[in-house]
Amino acid sequence: MLSLIKSRQSERKYLNKPVEREKIERITEAGRLSPSACNGQPWHFIVVDDPALRDEVAAATESVVLRMNGFVREAPVLIVMVTEKSNLTSRAGDLIKQKDYSHIDLGIAAASMVYQATAEGLGTCIIGWMDEKRIRNALGIPAARRIELVISVGYTDNRLREKSRKPPGDVITYNRY
Repeated sequence: MLSLIKSRQSERKYLNKPVEREKIERITEAGRLSPSACNGQPWHFIVVDDPALRDEVAAATESVVLRMNGFVREAPVLIVMVTEKSNLTSRAGDLIKQKDYSHIDLGIAAASMVYQATAEGLGTCIIGWMDEKRIRNALGIPAARRIELVISVGYTDNRLREKSRKPPGDVITYNRY
């Protein structure tokens, strides 16, 4: 698992090569099987591989002014992560603890999917910047639902970049802060 984590990176350049449906099914299955607070499973994953819809969703992640996310148009597949209502037990926990566990749960599912994609030989990038209304309209997502993330998926040149991370001593302690 650690070698898989070390080999996963946010990809911003994709090859013009379709992704096999079986790989996408394993990726979304990894998300579906992810743990969630009180087994609430507060998610819905929309696989966007239709070229016209994919272009519309990709355009909704771009910012020309900030020069962000132009690469998303290159990805042959986008996975849109939508928050669904969790079960009653999880929602009660949200209220009691004043914490929205569905955000944590979607993060866990996103991590599961990007690591499965890495295991499949694919690159991914998790995108949070988007025009939610535009994506909602393009994909027919109900107004009561929140789009949390878009994950771009596709083949890349597989060139690993040097990771820049804080040293363990800066982020890990035992027994006390």
